[in-house]
Amino acid sequence: MKTKVYKSDERGTANHGWLKANFSFSFAHYYNPSTMNFGALRVLNDDIIQGGMGFGTHPHDNMEIITIPLSGSLKHRDSMTNEWIPIYSGEVQVMSAGTGVQHSEMNNHPTEEINLFQIWILPNQQEVEPRYDQKKFEASERKNKLQILVSSIDEPIEGSLKIHQNAQISRIDISNETSFTYELISKTHGVYVMLIDGEIEIENDILTKRDAIGISECSSFKIKAKKESEILFIEVPMNF
Repeated sequence: MKTKVYKSDERGTANHGWLKANFSFSFAHYYNPSTMNFGALRVLNDDIIQGGMGFGTHPHDNMEIITIPLSGSLKHRDSMTNEWIPIYSGEVQVMSAGTGVQHSEMNNHPTEEINLFQIWILPNQQEVEPRYDQKKFEASERKNKLQILVSSIDEPIEGSLKIHQNAQISRIDISNETSFTYELISKTHGVYVMLIDGEIEIENDILTKRDAIGISECSSFKIKAKKESEILFIEVPMNF
């Protein structure tokens, strides 16, 4: 088993007033050659956006983009429909940029801030037709059990959103002093484990809120919650 811990206070940061961002990997003006990616996982940004603010229209292509609002509400508009679509906490959004798409993402509330994860995963197919989807996932369905949010469009798991990559994004809310064993899709995959909140132990490493650990070269690993904890798993191929 290969592991690497990423402490929350070692992430890149940016403060634009309307946007406070934490970068798990090199992004925009933040560059760290030791954190360019984790396999096919290219971006994991932890953003806080002030009320009424957001990202104006900008382009993407050949990238799988996943947005997970943790608190607050977002709104999305793209060149596929040109209509504003709200995305609430508890929902997940996916967009396959493919041959190219223009989109905007704004805070859906005029005064309250929003906190969200934005994830970019490198696709296994280039120049696909752009597509968009979103879905609500009930927190009650991930209490001490894995809830799969996103999976491959080639082998979709029932109830999950789909992307063009043999990857899987999932969550679990785990009770204090409870253990859970995560089983990988393949030994050629790795899992980037982001602790949304709480405190957990993995392979003798202690993680607290917004710490992460990259795990690869194994078929499974065990997690023990030292406090009530919310965990995000991003499993991706490592040959990138």
